Amino acid sequence: QVQLVESGGGLVQAGGSLRLSCAASGSHFSAGTMGWYRQAPGKQRELVADITVGGSTNYADSVKGRFTISRDNAKNTVYLQMNSLKPEDTAVYYCNADILVLPTFVNNKYWGQGTQVTVSS
Repeated sequence: QVQLVESGGGLVQAGGSLRLSCAASGSHFSAGTMGWYRQAPGKQRELVADITVGGSTNYADSVKGRFTISRDNAKNTVYLQMNSLKPEDTAVYYCNADILVLPTFVNNKYWGQGTQVTVSS
């Protein structure tokens, strides 16, 4: 059984920073691309950023230059450093990972439970 556990959300003023972490735990698995999505009230869930095992990154236009995604492959952990936060960044942030379960080699997407980020103006 693989789980994604997130931490680091909270309340911050506009212009401030937060760092989210997400660790994949369990046994007999390999984590592929990992990323962060967010969902604001009344809106669809959207990709914020993702990162491959090799370190290639992809960002939503709305966060380019402000957010940085990184990962520690040895710890199966992905991070999201969020700087210059804006009220429109307020959302529940979800961690996502492509997980290859061994020895069956079944590949599935896993989701974290979500962490609230609130940016006040």
